[in-house]
This record gives sequence, C-alpha cells and structure tokens, in this order.
Amino acid sequence: MSKNSDLKELRKSLFYEIENIKEEIFYINDYIAENPELGYREYKAASLLTEKLSQHGFKIENNLSGIDTAFRASYNFNEDGPTIAFLCEYDALPEIGHGCGHNMIAAMSAGAGITLSKLDIKAGRVEVIGCPAEETGGAKVQMTEAGVFDSVDCALLLHPSNINQVYSTTLAIKAIQFNFHGQTAHAAGAPEKGINALDGVIQFFNGINALREHLRDDARIHGIITNGGKAANIVPDESEAQFYFRARDKKYLQEIIKKAENTAKGAALMTGCRVEWKEYENANDDLKPNRVLADIFEQSMKEIGINEIEPAANHSGSSDMGNVSHVMPVIHPYINLDSELAGHTRELAEKTTTKEGHAVLIDGIKALALTGLKIYGDRQKLEKIKKEFKKTYSN
Repeated sequence: MSKNSDLKELRKSLFYEIENIKEEIFYINDYIAENPELGYREYKAASLLTEKLSQHGFKIENNLSGIDTAFRASYNFNEDGPTIAFLCEYDALPEIGHGCGHNMIAAMSAGAGITLSKLDIKAGRVEVIGCPAEETGGAKVQMTEAGVFDSVDCALLLHPSNINQVYSTTLAIKAIQFNFHGQTAHAAGAPEKGINALDGVIQFFNGINALREHLRDDARIHGIITNGGKAANIVPDESEAQFYFRARDKKYLQEIIKKAENTAKGAALMTGCRVEWKEYENANDDLKPNRVLADIFEQSMKEIGINEIEPAANHSGSSDMGNVSHVMPVIHPYINLDSELAGHTRELAEKTTTKEGHAVLIDGIKALALTGLKIYGDRQKLEKIKKEFKKTYSN
C-alpha cells in the first residue's frame, strides 16, 4: 500500500467486504460448532476452512508439518511486503464440544484473512494458518519447530472470553506421565508377596502436595490417577498418573519438574516400586505477546466501539501460542462473548452460535482486519513491532 493511499476509503471497503461475507462466516462458525472434533481429528473443520479460503483465491498447503489437519492458506498481493498471519484453532473439548470457542477463533481468523484479500493492498501477503489440537498440547509446537512461521512477520489470534483484553501472558507447561511398576499378588491370600504400584502413586501425590508449600505463587501442579489397578483383591503391579506442571518461565518450570522427579523416586523407594516418566503431550512455552502489536489492536477495538478493555494481566492457563511468541511477534487478545460465562462449558459452546455470538464474531473480524490494514499501510509500525520483539529476546 503506498503512503498516498486513502486509508479512509480502504476502511470503508473493509467494512463493506465484511458485510458481504458475514453469512459465509456464520456458516463456518456454526458448522464447526455443530460438528465438534477432538485434536488432530478435525477433518471436517480443516476441510471446510480450506475449501472456503480456496474459493476466495487463497493458495492452500495441506498436511502442514506432516499433520493431517494443519494447513496454510496464502494470498499474495502485487509486490513484496509484510506477511501477516491469522491463526485458526478448531479442536473441541471431550463431551463438551466447543466450550472454548475455537469455532469462533477459526471463523474470525478466516474472516479477517478473506476480508483483507479483497482490499486494494499494494504489497505483502496474508496467511490463514490452521493449527490443530490446542487443547492437548498443540500442533503449534511442532509447526514452530518445523519453521512454519519463519516467513511470517507477525501473527494474530483472537479468543472469545468473558472479558475484552488485548495483552496477557500465560504459563509455560509440561505434561508428564509417571508409571509405577510393582508386583501382583492376592491382596488377601498373600499380600506379603506383592509390591503395590498404587501405593507408589499415592505416596507420590502426597509428596507433590507437600512440595506445593515451597513453590512460587505462579507455579501450578495438578494431576490425576489414570490407572489405579484392575480389582480390589489384586495387588496392582501397574499404576499411572498424569500431571501438568506450570510456571511463569521455562527455567523455573524445569526446577519444579526436577523436584517432582525426585519426589517420584522417593515414592518408589518407599514402596519398593520402580518408576519411570515421560512427556505425554507437547510442552508449551510461556506466552510473551508483543506490546506494540497489542496497542495497535486495542486502538482497532476502540475504533469499532469496544471501549471496556481490561488492563494487562498474567493468566494462569497455558497455550501453544506461547511457542510461536518465542520465534516471532504475536498477540493473543480476548473478546467478550458473555461476561457471565466461564470457559470450557457447554453454555459457552451454545452461546457461540446465537445472534449475540454472531455479532461478537463480526466485531472480532473487524478488529483483526483493521489491525492488519494498519500494518500493511505503515511499514514503520511493523519495524516498531520487530524492534520490540528483538529487544524482548535479546535479554
């Protein structure tokens, strides 16, 4: 886009194009909601998104990073320039469906990409990247490692929530499974011949609970027993527990995990068991959003009438968007779907397909697309975004 382009006219065109595609976006949103699919199995969602994007002139790359349901949709403008990516998520929660609103994330990102492709932007590229399985460790981890984002200048993902917020961090996380091995025996007839693997897991839980007292406030540990034995009259020879470990930064997270591993060794020694552990989901880095990009997005929200925006905050959840934030400038803002609703609920899933949900969907597309338009129209904005990213990761 040249410096002499009439930004006001482009903004008018942007809102006009959103109005033109809104029914198509509603269909994408509602179809994904009505056909919930778990992580790495989002075949219907990925197929619909790539089909719609292809119809609007996007070049499609399927099986991105060797993942069946990951894709990249690219639309090139006339000349070399900034590459802005809008990231889609579309995996559902077991039994609940789209209680995290990933159907809206997919529809908003696709809508923003399609909208920008219709404008008279002189240079650059817009991408819509499909990222599976956010709820279970996230494909963005593999995609980051495979260099999917290396050619992207900045990436945006807008998440439905019960607040409006443009800047927030998340915790680094590792998912570790602990397997205790013992010896079967008749629990009544010959208990002295058995080694109880479940006792090992229980002592491990007790040790973890004692450990919590001596951790920083930002640390989080939560786990479940996924195998506690097969019958009450058999001493369990196998028992399994799965844990999430979280912290504000990766260095401290590794300290916590080392303590947990020592706790597992102690529990095994106490009970005569053997213990081993492994990661069972992708590890997520802490999320570090780009403040310059967040400020541009906040201004875009205000321009479309969203003024009640919460201040920056540190969230206690985790996201594979954190991994992307360590290799390029990103934001992961939130848009208020319903202030009374909590995430990961059936009520939130139902709200996404209502008239009110559709209105929020359109506001989200407007805010995302306006932010992209501003970056395409002012190369200095992108330089400031990159300068801040470089400063953040040079420390």
